[in-house]
Amino acid sequence: MNFVEELKWRGMVHTMMPGTEELLEKEMVTGYLGIDPTADSLHIGHLCGVMILKHFQRCGHKPLALVGGATGMIGDPSGKSQERNLLDEATLRHNQECIKKQLSKFLDFESDAPNKAELVNNYDWMKDFTFLDFARTVGKHITVNYMMAKDSVQKRLNGEARDGLSFTEFTYQLLQGYDFLYLYEHKNCKIQMGGSDQWGNITTGAELIRRTNGGEVFALTCPLITKADGGKFGKTESGNIWLDRRYTSPYKFYQFWLNVSDADAERYIKIFTALSKEEIDGLVAEQNAAPHLRPLQKRLAKEVTVMVHSEEDYNAAVEASNILFGNATSDALRRLDEATLLDVFNGVPQFEVSRDAISAGIKLLDLCTEKASVFPSKGEMRKLIQSGGVSLNKEKVTDIDMIINAEHLLDDKYLLVQKGKKNYFLLIVK
Repeated sequence: MNFVEELKWRGMVHTMMPGTEELLEKEMVTGYLGIDPTADSLHIGHLCGVMILKHFQRCGHKPLALVGGATGMIGDPSGKSQERNLLDEATLRHNQECIKKQLSKFLDFESDAPNKAELVNNYDWMKDFTFLDFARTVGKHITVNYMMAKDSVQKRLNGEARDGLSFTEFTYQLLQGYDFLYLYEHKNCKIQMGGSDQWGNITTGAELIRRTNGGEVFALTCPLITKADGGKFGKTESGNIWLDRRYTSPYKFYQFWLNVSDADAERYIKIFTALSKEEIDGLVAEQNAAPHLRPLQKRLAKEVTVMVHSEEDYNAAVEASNILFGNATSDALRRLDEATLLDVFNGVPQFEVSRDAISAGIKLLDLCTEKASVFPSKGEMRKLIQSGGVSLNKEKVTDIDMIINAEHLLDDKYLLVQKGKKNYFLLIVK
């Protein structure tokens, strides 16, 4: 497989240094991409870079995933309007371990293959580097004029930042540049990859290598991913979509991909899956013929959920979706864990009910009218039960005098009342 051709048809090439493609066709190349370890999970904003490393390895090259332990302590000014909070070493080490675990679902770190992936942390070579050593080894090779010309610096200096640009952040491009130099000298790394906002930092590294030892290195960046409507990719009302289930449940993760627009689905399936061009072209044709069936979104959601979580989590997410939108059973509802249950019924009317009332046993009729305003009157509820229009926990209610007790609770805490086909109410027992 040709790495550059693979990325091009997927829409994943923004800028590339001349000679990059020729080098990659000639030999197995070691290349790196940096990941900011400011959290103990990646989010989907990182996924494009991770997929670049995955394709790099699939095409026979050796990927280095660089966790920026040192640079993460400073914060990259590129595209940022204010300075980052600084992290301590223990937090960074914890974050690094969590990130490696996530990356291992995409990259082969364990085999004996010559192009097996490696995780490196720039804190390991920066922690004992004194300021004087840095000034002599790195600082003397790059002029202030060169650094000032970078877009990331200019934007911050020209009023886009409230507090200007600190010296700490100004030195960021030198630190990232030194990473490239270090990996070039110690790992024979000849290419750096990243988002298009990293171009200035990447070229500083290439310039530093050229000026220190005359070496020639290369670079490739991908476009920053946006939504078709111009909105920011991966941001929702509740924040980032994380790869760790502690922060974003597999159900919510699956739903994010399932609900992207048609235009976005056609772009995202190329970027965020390893499906072949022929398979994607087939799915696009299916979508054009029957857009209401949404084959692109369904396949995209499946591929990414299985890759990040598992086949089992994907199946559970589909089953959870059917609870809200299909004819799911009571058993399926009871299989949901609490986090997924709350995600599925996020936004439906909720009522708090006293545990004492449930423990003593209470008529469903009284519960849904007196304790929770699911129905405006007992008369209306009786009529709807008689016509088969009321369900409790996905089972039709046939007994008007049904008694509710603790045995009916989901996760020992919830009752799901359904009025008609689409109106759900969640009763929370406290």
